[in-house]
Amino acid sequence: MSAPSSTPSASAESAATDYDFLTPDAGPKPPGPTPSQSRFQVDIVAEAAGATEDKSPSSDASTTVPSSDAATPAAPPQGPDANPGVGGGEEAKGRFRVVNFADPSEAESPASPEAPGEGLQNGDTVMSESSLHSSTGGQHHYHYDTHTHTYYMRTFGHNTIDAVPNIDFYRQTAAPLGDKLIRPTLSELHDELDKDGFANGDELTTPEEAAAKEAADSKGVVKFGWVKGVLVRCMLNIWGVMLFIRMSWIVGQAGIALACLIVGMATVVTTITGLSTSAIATNGFVRGGGAYYLISRSLGPEFGGSIGLIFAFANAVAVAMYVVGFAETVVGLLAVNALMTDELNDIRIIGTITVILLLGISLAGMEWEAKAQIFLLIVLIAAIINYFIGTFIPLKSKESMGYFGYDGTIMWENMGPDFRDETFFSVFAIFFPAATGILAGANISGDLADPQLAIPRGTLLAILITGIVYLGVAVSTGSCIVRDASGNVNDTVSSQFMMNCTDAACKFGYDFSTCRSDKDSCQYGLQNDFNVMSMVSGFGPIITAGIFSATLSSALASLVSAPKVFQALCKDNIYPGLGMFAKGYGKNNEPLRGYILTFGIALAFILIAQLNVIAPIISNFFLASYALINFSVFHASLANSPGWRPSFKYYNMWVSLAGAILCCVVMFVINWWAALMTNVIVLGLFIYVSYKKPDVNWGSSTQALTYHQALTHTLHLSGVEDHIKNFRPQCLVMTGYPNSRPALLDLVHSFTKNVGLMICGHIRTGYRRPNFKELATDQARYQRWLLKNETKAFYSPVFAEDMRQGAQYLLQAAGLGRLKPNTLVLGFKNDWRDGDMMNVETYISMIHESFDFQFGAVILRLKEGLDVSHIQGQDREMSFVSRRHIKSTFHPNSLLFSLLFVSRFPDDDEDGKATTQPLLKKGRRSPFIKSPTVPLNVSDQRLLEASQQFQKKQGKGTVDVWWLFDDGGLTLLIPYLLTNKKRWKDCKIRVFIGGKINRIDHDRRAMATLLSKFRIDFSDITVLGDINTKPKKEHVSAFEEMIEPYRLKEDDMEQEAAEKLKDSEPWRITDNELELYRAKTNRQIRLNELLKEHSSTANLIVMSLPLARKGAVSSAMYMAWLEVLSKDLPPILLVRGNHQSVLTFYS
Repeated sequence: MSAPSSTPSASAESAATDYDFLTPDAGPKPPGPTPSQSRFQVDIVAEAAGATEDKSPSSDASTTVPSSDAATPAAPPQGPDANPGVGGGEEAKGRFRVVNFADPSEAESPASPEAPGEGLQNGDTVMSESSLHSSTGGQHHYHYDTHTHTYYMRTFGHNTIDAVPNIDFYRQTAAPLGDKLIRPTLSELHDELDKDGFANGDELTTPEEAAAKEAADSKGVVKFGWVKGVLVRCMLNIWGVMLFIRMSWIVGQAGIALACLIVGMATVVTTITGLSTSAIATNGFVRGGGAYYLISRSLGPEFGGSIGLIFAFANAVAVAMYVVGFAETVVGLLAVNALMTDELNDIRIIGTITVILLLGISLAGMEWEAKAQIFLLIVLIAAIINYFIGTFIPLKSKESMGYFGYDGTIMWENMGPDFRDETFFSVFAIFFPAATGILAGANISGDLADPQLAIPRGTLLAILITGIVYLGVAVSTGSCIVRDASGNVNDTVSSQFMMNCTDAACKFGYDFSTCRSDKDSCQYGLQNDFNVMSMVSGFGPIITAGIFSATLSSALASLVSAPKVFQALCKDNIYPGLGMFAKGYGKNNEPLRGYILTFGIALAFILIAQLNVIAPIISNFFLASYALINFSVFHASLANSPGWRPSFKYYNMWVSLAGAILCCVVMFVINWWAALMTNVIVLGLFIYVSYKKPDVNWGSSTQALTYHQALTHTLHLSGVEDHIKNFRPQCLVMTGYPNSRPALLDLVHSFTKNVGLMICGHIRTGYRRPNFKELATDQARYQRWLLKNETKAFYSPVFAEDMRQGAQYLLQAAGLGRLKPNTLVLGFKNDWRDGDMMNVETYISMIHESFDFQFGAVILRLKEGLDVSHIQGQDREMSFVSRRHIKSTFHPNSLLFSLLFVSRFPDDDEDGKATTQPLLKKGRRSPFIKSPTVPLNVSDQRLLEASQQFQKKQGKGTVDVWWLFDDGGLTLLIPYLLTNKKRWKDCKIRVFIGGKINRIDHDRRAMATLLSKFRIDFSDITVLGDINTKPKKEHVSAFEEMIEPYRLKEDDMEQEAAEKLKDSEPWRITDNELELYRAKTNRQIRLNELLKEHSSTANLIVMSLPLARKGAVSSAMYMAWLEVLSKDLPPILLVRGNHQSVLTFYS
């Protein structure tokens, strides 16, 4: 790829011209542009490999030649030769981007004089890819602009980088119908251009990974239309052996009326499923995978992965079922005198030979398989026609077998049911598997030329045709064949007994009344002879051929469907161990490994040759997939996602729901234990896939419905007034990057998990030019990090000029509706005495502003500190400009690039996407990736251990609550929520309150009563009567020594100078302030003494946060109070609610 501005060999030469477009050109301008006067150089960024060369003369018009000073012999000119042609060539494989502006007077371009206007545009535009060929096939018209000395094309949208609408912009990567193009980004069109010619904050886009890997070569690929691909396959699968050997028996048992009802009920179920399949198939481009693809892209990988596996297995076993059916028919013909061994082994031998032949046809390719299916369909149709012709040719020789031709008496006699050891539902269960097979066409969706057209048209037409044929067979057999016949020509009735004969056969002189008393003597008729259709037909062997055709075609369709579905499932890596079966071979991407696996499964079941048990399970597997397809349409419609726009409009969400329920009912009607087993298997696979959480995002309706429900409930919640009983601490936690302060994150998560909202706030400052694109990238990255670490929180970063402004942004805007924070959580500023005191002023102002916004405030202090980001070896605050500088200065393959970039930015994957690998992994969560050559110092080791203390189970200890001031109950509620969690459940709550020495027992009883009314368990209550005792002198001296550098000492200077210093350094402590708050200062020092005395061994201290009046207490004084109150203690949580009740004892 030619990239003059970023190539090392050209960087020095091009540096002088980086800003030439800002300076006037020297010398007189020529009257018009020439090929050497290109205003800028253009680079073609290849979007897909394999761009074909265009040798036509018109290719010169689309070639942009860089000036000689920026030419790089190391980079071959891929772009100019890959010309799409003007007026009907191949689509372009790349697009232009400005990479450097060049002076028109620079060295001449080697372009040929036949292309006078190439590459020339007006000042701020560039030729888009679309401008290289006319979509209308017409000729471009060039116009010369004398003011800017440029040519531009008059066609709308062709004189700017802004692209006109184009279908190729909307393709996914590796789209089989064409190449994916990438529209100009918003940054390219909107941002300022930096010195490299790139839009600020943007870089050259690398070719998309999948486009380079999987771009399909359409030459030589076999694709089927709706007739050969869908209609033929569905008809062959639906017209099974049931049509020839069971349909007549069903009519004998249920009668014509109920038989038609059975066919109608089955057709209703399949029609509804066909409509649902059509709706899903027309809601976007359909790739290979059939039922699995449709369900997984609609309902997500959990449903799709579970149903895909059993659907592929069901098809594999179905191959064995159909082949055994074929082998049984063959053995029946050979049973007279041609058996090789015994009947069972003959079935195994013939079945094995048959499945090997079918495998050979499949491996020969889809074209051969399609030809075999066409041949089998012709045979099948011939057999059906042969039967119907035979019904109109009654023969005297067939009358003893119960066939008399069409007759109203026979039809009326057979109209009602005559169940013998069967019920309506048992007969329906026997017939329904014959109606399955409607997904035979959808299963090879990857091999269809236009799945969106083929699947609806072929599937629905197949259901209609096969349904009509089934009804025709039911009516015809019931109208010309009696239920019982002996086959004995002597069973005639004499004229004198004619009056006592009431059967329909009596009309034709036959009396089969003996069949009622002796059923074994009658082997013919609808009830007794499964081969009635063969007897009725014009030529019996054709019916046998039809049976062969029906079984072999269904077996062949299943043998092709199973590997295709399984391959699609393996490609999505839902089950990681099955990845080897995803590989395809040849131009049609045939799943040869899947064929072998399917062959093995089918052969195993053929050798078992006992399929009566497995058959109902297979039928239930198919029905489960039908139920989920119907449910997918209902679910997608219910979610009301804008992406649900099927072009097939003849569906209804409630009809689809009814279809899903019907499928479930039919499952239990066919076989209740098989239905239960199917549900258990689907549920088990669903739980497994849900647990594994495959890293896929298909925009499923599950996501859409989740969003819809969340939005609905959030809006509904906004209309409900808050109530004390429903108060939850919803925390805005100032963590910075979420992995920077793990102790703060873990502790707050402990009492907000599944209880309240937690937002990780991050204020980013110090940016001369904020890069909001990087901010959005980081937001997505760290949100994934939180999810990976099972932390139920949101990450919310903001850009701001300073911390105070950023805090105001977050306090005002974080959250949504009722899901807004009500408590600000900060880490204690341990280093407040080491840096700029204006940072302390900002820190204290954040606490004041939280109270202004009616927030509660919580401060966590660990004596070791909280921030571990320096241990991670990452400069998180490094600007994106610095990253780009490293990338553009050094070659990406160089060692120096690796040392500078990869070591400083370990969160960036090779493809530029944010990694989802957490820096603090569960179980061994450590923010530091330990290097044997860089050992940790003692303080960092302690900090690291302290940062992980809230991740482990707390032993039997105490949580000491120093509830000194009533803030509404937040100081008490947080420890209660904390001790309800698994990690803290062994810790007991001890309560400390202030009181008078002479009322200690009274105060204790009053607090115990209050806690019991709040239903909060406690182990002890301590009343502190000596809080107002003066602290030790050495502690007071230490405090005064600590604040000495921050005092204003206005008594030692002029008043004007003092006021000026106070204005410039508002954090300074005045002498008046120090004296005014002497008692409060002593209280903080004394409380620290008491904390060390009573709570030095506590797991956690939760204490009322002292308040400082805004504008009266300086930030240095307040910070000193917090410092002296909380120093040298176990983890301490300073809490102050907003003084509105959060606890109540009313029901």
